Amino acid sequence: MRIAFIGDIVGRPGMDILRHILPDYLRSKSVDVCIINGENSAAGMGITLKLAQEMVSLGADAITLGNHTFSNAEFVGLVDKIPQVVRPANVSDEWPGNDYCIINKCGKKIAVLNLLGQVSMIPSADNPFRRADKLIADINDRADILVLDFHAEATSEKQLMGYYLDGRVSLVVGTHTHVQTADNRILPNGTGYITDLGMTGCIDSIIGMDIDASARRLISKMPAKYSQASGDAFMCGVLADIDDNGSCIRIERICEYE
Repeated sequence: MRIAFIGDIVGRPGMDILRHILPDYLRSKSVDVCIINGENSAAGMGITLKLAQEMVSLGADAITLGNHTFSNAEFVGLVDKIPQVVRPANVSDEWPGNDYCIINKCGKKIAVLNLLGQVSMIPSADNPFRRADKLIADINDRADILVLDFHAEATSEKQLMGYYLDGRVSLVVGTHTHVQTADNRILPNGTGYITDLGMTGCIDSIIGMDIDASARRLISKMPAKYSQASGDAFMCGVLADIDDNGSCIRIERICEYE
């Protein structure tokens, strides 16, 4: 089983490059399952029903989210419209949407989970490690392969999640920080891991957002509205091969340019 997990889509540049290269990439790499983090796809913050539907049409089998799940308020009433959309399961029991989804592909059942980190994250989240235990117990033997998108700020928390779930899930990928890390590897008990997938968005930017606006906020300490950057983009993520036992046997970084 070959899984492509594409990192955070940021605004129009991210969607544009997804349209231009994702379908051909999936075909050329013989990808069986494609998962996309789409929480920043709507102008850099949040997601819309239309964008989620377009991601599915481009090849996404599942879409994960994060702390900006409901930054577009209208999505609160629409998140249930697409069963492939999974939002963090450990924020609030009042959040609508799916704790996980199960994909049927190539004679296998792939469960996709999404959790939010608890270190320096807004909104605050419940303990993601205990929630992971509960989700895995709930899924039990209904899936052959489990994949977790851990949307978190702290690299230490992400690394701990990888080791905490090593051997219990097939793949743990970090999202949220938008900068691809170089630590893709297979952990001792067979779980594929990377601290951050990186983003799919504008190259010349501050994590996908406008450089001048970021400078105003961080250097001048003056208020400035965040806005998506424009320009050439790239698509980042990982490509992972999972064997029949659910163990990761290969994981490589994706960094594709137009």
